Amino acid sequence: MNSMSTSEFIQHLFTQHKKVDRSFPDKELAEQFIDQVFNFLFLPNKKHQQVSDLERELNLLKSHLSSLAYDVVHKEEKAVHITETFFAAIPALYAKLIKDAEALLQFDPAARSVEEVLVAYPGFYATAVYRLSHQLWEQGVEILPRLFTEYAHSKTGVDIHPGARIGEAFCIDHGTGIVIGETTEIGNNVKIYQGVTLGALSVSKDNVAKRHPTIEDNVTIYSGATILGGTTIIGKESIIGGNVWLTYSVPSFSVVYHKSEVKVRDKNPFPEPLNFVI
Repeated sequence: MNSMSTSEFIQHLFTQHKKVDRSFPDKELAEQFIDQVFNFLFLPNKKHQQVSDLERELNLLKSHLSSLAYDVVHKEEKAVHITETFFAAIPALYAKLIKDAEALLQFDPAARSVEEVLVAYPGFYATAVYRLSHQLWEQGVEILPRLFTEYAHSKTGVDIHPGARIGEAFCIDHGTGIVIGETTEIGNNVKIYQGVTLGALSVSKDNVAKRHPTIEDNVTIYSGATILGGTTIIGKESIIGGNVWLTYSVPSFSVVYHKSEVKVRDKNPFPEPLNFVI
């Protein structure tokens, strides 16, 4: 590669771009679509004066997804089937997402209404994009679910793999820095704060076993906690404190916390390494 002439390198780029173009849908159009679906479901549009206006937009969204799906499967009939199956699932997904929003409203004292959660909470946006993407993942659609969730990741700092399985009334508070891996399983009424990682221990690329933890119902995981491993199970009703590092299971009703050491400062100053300003 380093010995290529400029013309050879340009030819190489051209060939590579053609390869990507044949294999992947347009990234910008994919990002536009997922935002349009979110807005269609949750953000009122002053242009929608009648029910027929919503119906017209729904048809446009179907056409948009069909085009994106065609770029993945390269078969028109299959792309139409993917689209119809996805939009048939939308009412159930909408109901599940409203439960997520209601959980956020109940849990976060700063939230004043469900509508505020729908419009202003990045954790809800990331959850919505995940649930929509997971539907396509379950349908066996490649590429598109990853484009959608990575777009949400770029906007919110919340990285949820579309293959993860997440139950009802899921609550992400603040959200920034959360990572939820592909084989993670999360139960109902789980609350997660910023900076939480539900990740994998180091495994080979060929390992197809479950790599990420299981979080049972009614668990709260506070900021900065790291939970790793496919055999790691956090039992129901447990509380995982901030900055905890876990690679083993804990039983139901556990409280796991990181113990901080507190020293009372006397009249002498701290050693030099602790004397700093920002």
